[in-house]
Amino acid sequence: MAPLRFLSKIEQVAAYLREELASGKWHYEIPGREDLAIEFGVNAKTVESALRLLERDGLLIAQGVGRRRRIATQAQARSALKIAFMVYEQTNPVQMSYNDLSHRLTRAGHSSTIAEKSLMDLGMDLRRVAKYARGIETDAWVIICGPRQVLEWFSRQAVPAFALFGRCSQLPISSVRIDKAAAMHRAVDRLVKLGHRRIVLLARTDRRKPSPGLLERIFLAELEAHGIPTGPYNLPDWENDVESYHRCLESLFGKTPPTALFIDEPPMFYAAQLFLSRRGLCVPRDVSIVCHDPDRWFTWFDPVVSHFNWDSSPLGNHVLRWANQIAAGKHVIKRSLINAEFIEGGTIGTPPGR
Repeated sequence: MAPLRFLSKIEQVAAYLREELASGKWHYEIPGREDLAIEFGVNAKTVESALRLLERDGLLIAQGVGRRRRIATQAQARSALKIAFMVYEQTNPVQMSYNDLSHRLTRAGHSSTIAEKSLMDLGMDLRRVAKYARGIETDAWVIICGPRQVLEWFSRQAVPAFALFGRCSQLPISSVRIDKAAAMHRAVDRLVKLGHRRIVLLARTDRRKPSPGLLERIFLAELEAHGIPTGPYNLPDWENDVESYHRCLESLFGKTPPTALFIDEPPMFYAAQLFLSRRGLCVPRDVSIVCHDPDRWFTWFDPVVSHFNWDSSPLGNHVLRWANQIAAGKHVIKRSLINAEFIEGGTIGTPPGR
């Protein structure tokens, strides 16, 4: 079950104002912050912050100090959207982002739903994905963690689409993705300084095929920069299922076991930990592990899991702003980045024998 996220006072005021703007309660200008503060029973600074959020979303236009904000035409003219989400897989932890997004879209007057079939359900087969998507009546799509070919297809369709993560770099599609380049650089550098040479990255099939993704290329380039030759060993091949993942682990820890693992997602991290424990291997004594994504359960580890972390709070703002623009008849392509940082926790250490 995904954790509940409670809106701040600022977000609550902004959400209420959005609804009032959409209903046509005010014309041309919105009341000043002092009047709104009295109406809502909050302080003027809270109202001012909420008004700035609406400015950022293109719903209000500032007219100078001491003057009321003008209501943008689209704030009242825009229509409600029916938005369909297509997730990578039904159990993917990134899906929990949908709960907050759905709530915020609903408060803004839109409706949303998750497609019954995920990309994994459709076998990542572009023809099946295209046929399935065409059969769903929706005004817009949000694709979570889409592979390159799928996002390319959605970017060419008449129905607007938004890429939430996934291999969307340089595609003509509005998107938010996590920039993990600096985090990867620091993590590889740290592992090499600790003495690691046999470093492996376990990534999903669509992150490796038809060619390695940006982060995977950065990983290999960092190893080469440290004088470590790279090959299939460092970015092993496996199919997108549990059995193949465990066969890959068995093969890796057969003859020349790695001393450090980068693991793409928290579920894969937990599966690898169980695999290692059954073989009598201890983290980080026998092998170091870094997870590429944060997970709320990491807070239960003492010491914390080494991972890449980022602020997820802007995600809803990006998607909501895009939806409002589409509803107002504006199809603007905007690509946003959220920077990740490397959190060095207790799952990395010196390699065996050092």
